[in-house]
Amino acid sequence: MGTQNHTQVKITTADPSALGLFGLAMVTLVASSQKLGLTEGLSYLLPWVFFLGGLAQIYASVLDAKHNNIFGTTAFGAFGLFWFGVGTTWLIQLGFFGEKLAANGDAKQLGFAFIGYLIFSLFMTIGAMETNKVLFSIFVFIDFLFIGLSLSSFNIMYDVTHMIAAVAEMCIALLSFYGSAANVLNTHFGQVVLPIGKPFGIFKK
Repeated sequence: MGTQNHTQVKITTADPSALGLFGLAMVTLVASSQKLGLTEGLSYLLPWVFFLGGLAQIYASVLDAKHNNIFGTTAFGAFGLFWFGVGTTWLIQLGFFGEKLAANGDAKQLGFAFIGYLIFSLFMTIGAMETNKVLFSIFVFIDFLFIGLSLSSFNIMYDVTHMIAAVAEMCIALLSFYGSAANVLNTHFGQVVLPIGKPFGIFKK
């Protein structure tokens, strides 16, 4: 019998964190401008919600899955789908799917969805402690974002909680731009150009 030679080919993919963080940065920057009263309306938010908040983060999630990175896969996937949910909600509010559907909305249902994402964000914040301090800081502000969104959806101290959400969202945008830039430049130059801080080392030594 003849012998068979097998060649093993390993396909590598680049770290998608920079793209995922850029998508998060763009969508939160544009969305926070509306919450802060710097812009008005929802229509021009939608492209950034679907393409940057949604598709960019889901694509990053798929690539992170190839890296066997459960944290990145779950984080980018969950938040990518979140923005698809938000964008669809805004389409309903704007009457895209008809007046009857738009008139049948209950903001408290959004509140429960935000509570669900707050729970998710809280345990992901614990996980982010063992990534880097920039990502951990992003998740802390995501926690505050969902606290503000949850409370304002139930009309609890609306002006205050809405502003908490708005400021937190802008901070998420700025930190995510920094994190994306650090990921690209540090990898590209092979040295620390923008520091991101070491993991806390509480759960992993």
